Amino acid sequence: MPHLLIIGGSDAGISAALRAREVDPACDVTVVAADRYPNYSICGLPFWLSGEIADWRDLAHRKAEDIAGQGIHLLLEHTAQAINPTGKTVTVVDGTGHSRQIPYDKLVIGTGAVPARPPIRGLEQPGVFFLRTMADGFALHDFMAAQSPASAVVVGAGYIGLEMADALTRHGMKVTVVEYLRSVLTTLDPPLGLLVGEELSRHGITVATGVAVEAIDRQRQRLNVAGSGGFRAEADLVLVATGVRPNASLVAAAGVEVGRWGAIRVNQAMETNVPHVYAAGDCAETYHRLLEQCVYLPLGSTAHKQGRVAGENAVGGQAVFSGTLGTQAVQMFDLVATRTGLRDADAREAGFDPLSVQVETWDHKVYYPGAHRLHLRVTGDRRTGLLLGAQIVGHRTAEVSKRADVFAMALFKRMGVDELNDVDLSYTPPLSSPWDAVQMAAQGWVTEQSRTVPVPNEVIG
Repeated sequence: MPHLLIIGGSDAGISAALRAREVDPACDVTVVAADRYPNYSICGLPFWLSGEIADWRDLAHRKAEDIAGQGIHLLLEHTAQAINPTGKTVTVVDGTGHSRQIPYDKLVIGTGAVPARPPIRGLEQPGVFFLRTMADGFALHDFMAAQSPASAVVVGAGYIGLEMADALTRHGMKVTVVEYLRSVLTTLDPPLGLLVGEELSRHGITVATGVAVEAIDRQRQRLNVAGSGGFRAEADLVLVATGVRPNASLVAAAGVEVGRWGAIRVNQAMETNVPHVYAAGDCAETYHRLLEQCVYLPLGSTAHKQGRVAGENAVGGQAVFSGTLGTQAVQMFDLVATRTGLRDADAREAGFDPLSVQVETWDHKVYYPGAHRLHLRVTGDRRTGLLLGAQIVGHRTAEVSKRADVFAMALFKRMGVDELNDVDLSYTPPLSSPWDAVQMAAQGWVTEQSRTVPVPNEVIG
């Protein structure tokens, strides 16, 4: 009976295990998980901490007993310490310190990512938190329950930082968000990032951009945050949300190659350079469908897909990971921001001739009550008309993320911007218009392109 060993019990690892059992029910599958919480939604932690989700147990995609019921052996609170690809074994240590070697026929590495620790003095201070694991969530939850903090500083204005700014504000805290770059949510182009910053300010959040946090000190029972340009802020709690880095330290001694970001190099079958060893999820590189090269873009949705491919191929399948487009969404208060594909700067760096056009329109017919304005930004290649990316900011009831998915599907099929006008999208006055907002944005782009593309001399003559 072939034995598949999987290191990592989060999205990629459990997806690989489930798919392997689906394809080959006779396969013996073991998952080594470092904690007691396999297949929990780390992305859901801000919504539990905000109080919107009452019970942390509801964050489980599947309960441990449900996973075990699929014929998967779970080794919880076991840490992988070494991989021996020659002997095809992995050394693991349990919670008591007992070490043993587990053999494998095929190995999937899904060790995820760890928080990026910026060069800030004082990160070890009590009251300073990261948020990447269930244990991190429990520690922050217990601190808030015991200390009733009145103020917080969030370092980093990405997805987790903004979701947590929302969550902490819901607990009555005075929140300050500090971002090193010049606008919040820099996965969006600056004009839309400004709209997100305005939403934070409307809810009483202080936003400081262009500030590098340098030190966190404890003074008079409070945390003092100091940064560049004379920035100072006092708080009872500090959350550091400055991104993640791949957790790939385990593979170096095994000869598994890593790329420029420190993530494990894989092909589209999720194979590493070492025979019989696969990798998936936030520890691995990701093939970008538009750029046609590997990038590091850790997303939960991508981890699920990559894990499924790795699990299928580890038991003899021929699956291919079709690639990411970086499709993402974030909700803070009443605003949703989404993006897919390339931003203007990304497209220019990749060698395209990008044209980005921003359009403001209604989410549905304005005569029907409750219409909200949508801000759409479309990026296409000026010369070929190829759609390269899209960003949308709008009210949480305005189907923002689903409209981004329309753009994502168009990008996946390598459509031109103008082709969006031919797509048969649904229409009813409470939900849309005869020309949906996606198509209105496409038409705005095409109009602008016609003004800026030079007419060849032979046509003029």
